Amino acid sequence: MINPMDLSGKNILVTGASSGIGKGIAVFLSKLGANIIMVARNEEKLKETSKELESGNHSYYPFDLSNLNEIEGLIDNICSDGKKLNGIVHSAGISRTVPVQYLKLDDLNSIMSVNFYSFIELVKHFSKRKYNDNGGSVVAISSISSKVGARGLSAYCASKGALESAIRPIALEMASRNIRVNSVAPGMIKTQIYDGLTEIVNNKDFEKDLKKRQILGLGMPDDVAYAVAFLLSDAARFITGTTIIVDGGYSAH
Repeated sequence: MINPMDLSGKNILVTGASSGIGKGIAVFLSKLGANIIMVARNEEKLKETSKELESGNHSYYPFDLSNLNEIEGLIDNICSDGKKLNGIVHSAGISRTVPVQYLKLDDLNSIMSVNFYSFIELVKHFSKRKYNDNGGSVVAISSISSKVGARGLSAYCASKGALESAIRPIALEMASRNIRVNSVAPGMIKTQIYDGLTEIVNNKDFEKDLKKRQILGLGMPDDVAYAVAFLLSDAARFITGTTIIVDGGYSAH
């Protein structure tokens, strides 16, 4: 029996792998046979994630993606032993709830640096022949917030909108290098960010109210990981420059 989503032996770099959606992606991809290169700021959490991976040639690199000028050095370090990357999943992201009248330039710069600018740097260096295995697949984790508004999240929504807008021209540029570029836009997913949000709103019926809009209810990290795995695999070899929406029906209204 064939498995078109088999990733055995593929070297996949996952940013934001220490928690939430990024962690869920890293764990699931390892179950499909991929060797996971994890990147995040918190080394202790990266170690915890590594313990949950299926056996393989995995590694982790504590790194702050806001250090944009050091991303090339990160990729060079990862590939220093002749390793070639087959794919990148950019799941790292930060968000701050700040009404626009109180939004500071530092807030905007920090969100854009991690959520968007670092993605551009990662793709730029991954596209170099010395770092990729004759092509590959890039998946950015966007958000349904790139398509719908949310009070106090203008900077976050803008960063995800920038990601999705960049996917199309980058896909056109990368096609000649045999690199596909896509994104996944999740709705509300149960992560630490979600748990923090429920505490802020202090609404015991929050999940019930959510289902009125997100008709399939609250999503899980694996729901996003499945879509990511598909885009990384040969099953999606004819797909590039697009976004898969994984929002439980949120955008169906």
